[in-house]
Amino acid sequence: MPIDDIDRRILRQMLAEPDLATADLAERAGVTAATCWRRIEKLRAEGVLRGTQAVIDWRKLGWEVEVSLRFTLDKTHPRAFDEFIAAARKVPEVIEIQSFLGQTDMRLNVIARDMAHYQEIYRTRILTLPHIADTDALMLISTIKDSAELPL
Repeated sequence: MPIDDIDRRILRQMLAEPDLATADLAERAGVTAATCWRRIEKLRAEGVLRGTQAVIDWRKLGWEVEVSLRFTLDKTHPRAFDEFIAAARKVPEVIEIQSFLGQTDMRLNVIARDMAHYQEIYRTRILTLPHIADTDALMLISTIKDSAELPL
């Protein structure tokens, strides 16, 4: 679906300030409120806008540790991926699950309140996930860039 300059202006403003009222968004994008609303509805219907969500800074809620875990799965089992993913989805501290081509099959982002809590999660919930052949951990020290912005 091709988007035009009006759609791009609306999307740029939505990315810059997601909680703008439609009238304010329209004003900043240089269109009428009715045009803005129709364009947003069209973008939603075509799947460009997939939804609206709250972005919560879990660190401010006391979750201080983030670890990226990379897994190689035992691919001799035909349902290894499906069973690993299903089990990982049940771990509340897993905030992201990704699959890859290459040496790493899966990556989980895990959060914890502190290192003792992470150690408990790792031992009781992560190491018990099915079909793990190998794992590697990367502890997040700092986030340099975290953006969903696109070059619109």
